[in-house]
Amino acid sequence: MTVKGSVWLLDYGAGNVRSLRNAVEKLGYEIKTVESPEDIRKAEKLLFPGVGAFGAAMQRLRTKGYDVALREYIASGRPFMGICVGLQCLFAGSDESPEVEGLGIVPAYVRKFDHSTKSVPHMGWNAATVVQESNADGSDIGTLNHDGADSTRYYFVHSYAVPYSDALSEWAFSITTYGNETFVSSIRKGNVFATQFHPEKSGFAGLKALRSFLSYDPSTAPTTTHASALARAPIAKDRLTRRIIACLDVRTNDEGDLVVTKGDQYDVREQTEGGSKVRNLGKPVDLARRYFNEGADEITFLNITSFRDAPLRDLPMLEVLKRTSETVFVPLTIGGGIRDMKEPDGTVVSALDVAGEYFRSGADKVSIGSDAVYAAEEYFAREKVATGGTAIEQIARVYGAQAVVISVDPRRVYVSKPEDAPGHHVIPTNVPGPNGEKYCWYQCTVKGGREGRDLDVYQLVTACEALGAGEILLNCMDKDGTNSGYDLELVRDVKASVKIPVIASSGAGKVEHFEEVFRETGVEAALAAGIFHREEVPIRAVKDYLKSVGDEVRGVEAPL
Repeated sequence: MTVKGSVWLLDYGAGNVRSLRNAVEKLGYEIKTVESPEDIRKAEKLLFPGVGAFGAAMQRLRTKGYDVALREYIASGRPFMGICVGLQCLFAGSDESPEVEGLGIVPAYVRKFDHSTKSVPHMGWNAATVVQESNADGSDIGTLNHDGADSTRYYFVHSYAVPYSDALSEWAFSITTYGNETFVSSIRKGNVFATQFHPEKSGFAGLKALRSFLSYDPSTAPTTTHASALARAPIAKDRLTRRIIACLDVRTNDEGDLVVTKGDQYDVREQTEGGSKVRNLGKPVDLARRYFNEGADEITFLNITSFRDAPLRDLPMLEVLKRTSETVFVPLTIGGGIRDMKEPDGTVVSALDVAGEYFRSGADKVSIGSDAVYAAEEYFAREKVATGGTAIEQIARVYGAQAVVISVDPRRVYVSKPEDAPGHHVIPTNVPGPNGEKYCWYQCTVKGGREGRDLDVYQLVTACEALGAGEILLNCMDKDGTNSGYDLELVRDVKASVKIPVIASSGAGKVEHFEEVFRETGVEAALAAGIFHREEVPIRAVKDYLKSVGDEVRGVEAPL
């Protein structure tokens, strides 16, 4: 491929920038890494992606001396693009870290979303409504909605945003509404372009937005840096879509190959003429690429082997993530083995360092299962006092709450009356037990469902939310592999118990099941595995059906 030009990347070590590197290279550009303030000063074009907390980002910039160099760079008129926290750092400050000053390029503040009316973080695909005039000759530094405003969605994941007001009309390029709040989703003025959403995770729509910056030629820029708001700004409606997530359970098979498999109530082995063997439904990288092309909104890898004896840097899932992120430009989650581990030489590696290795390999979120149960048990044993030392707390503190997903593996325990399960969250059920029981509670399990604990799902999810988790992946052992629909009672109860987004999992067998779980429970996302792997229910069919009943969905985008 012919290199079209180069761009410098300001990577201060905050998370997954591999996907952005891959996106830039896919678009035909060379990417260089900033290693000193002098690199910023000599750059001709600069990308500043940000992940995690505002305060941590600004402190790292100041520690490295990048803050002064950044201000000088932007003042010089050379092209600059910020992403997510890279946008927020341009503002004067943030509710997230009130004591930390931003770069102050834009005279406004970043505020926290109101979680009393909606789930926070704002996580998923939403629209960006342009509120600024563009040059007729296309000489602007960045452009959006290349496939039409009604058809284009971008991927957002954030708890803080800049509220939109007329005072920001010179800066605001697009606005987005989440629930009852409208915020600035991108800014554009002179040589500055920045997005609250992640273009490198927004499919082909995001790549097109990124390309509009990379292809910008400063020599064609208009002489004025004043940006004109549209004479009549459009109203931005909440266009957050239903997320459809493809899940790939990955493990080694009996021949030692890494394969995607699927369990029937967590049993991944099937009987053959030669005995039992691990179900092989395909290669993980190939399947992930297929799902991206079919319109999956996210892809989740669940490592159900954990490779306990492999050195951290040799974990097979790291290579899967690296290869997947080269061609898949939607969010990637990795679960399994996110815990303190011991290397073969006896060196102890913290869960935070394990997560960091996954993020650097291309993951956007990590999913914590058994260790979340242990953390919740410890939380209650300490009478709801957080220690700051759990994997959930450590990873959320460094990479942000949105990077931590709690994977819940519960099973039903039937009781005749609530008093039969003291200390547990018991709910009435319309699915009676084997002896006609009309009540149940959901017991948390560990070790892939092999061991039950004296902890219920309500206790787990509320504890993990308090510890800093940003999302719940809600499985159900009773429903796994049945194709009979999601456990609506479980999903509804968990959704009502937390303010963070919830992903429904286990049991989908037809397109109607997806619509049913969204309508009946209000969850933000629905996940499936086997029916997608076997192509019994294509992702496109799910989205077509949801759209036909009036749900917002992200369509299959036009390629580059």
